[in-house]
Amino acid sequence: MTISVGNRLPEATLLKIGEDGPESVALSDKLAGRKVIIFGVPGAFTPTCHSAHVPSFIRSKDALEAKGVDEIICISVNDPHVMKAWSDATGASDAGLTMLADAQSAFTTEIGMSFDAPPAGLMARSKRYAMLVEDGVVRILNEEVARGTCEISGGENLLAAL
Repeated sequence: MTISVGNRLPEATLLKIGEDGPESVALSDKLAGRKVIIFGVPGAFTPTCHSAHVPSFIRSKDALEAKGVDEIICISVNDPHVMKAWSDATGASDAGLTMLADAQSAFTTEIGMSFDAPPAGLMARSKRYAMLVEDGVVRILNEEVARGTCEISGGENLLAAL
């Protein structure tokens, strides 16, 4: 099933690095009673993700919060250590973005956003998307059509849709 506007997001456990190492994060705890943006990327440190997608949400964060967004979460099919290193490299955590790992691609696969690109060395990765979720229900969903681009799923386009 591919997630669509009006659908409730499934239960998912993602990972982040805490003070004592990897920690589980229940996505439902992040969403309950809140307005949250989730954006998915094919991979940490990959060119478009690194130079366009994450920076678009760093630039848009204050304006999105002014529109009532409580949290901005980036999800990638990587391990939590890579997500922490990527967050440090991009300044995402310092800017207030939450970087979560979907290490086994379970969430990404369940919402129908998984893809494989063997020539690029990407297996069970996430399509590029951004969604506004209110109390666990998808209200806006912007999925990129063309690979290697960050146009409709960037922070500025989601801001314009609010």
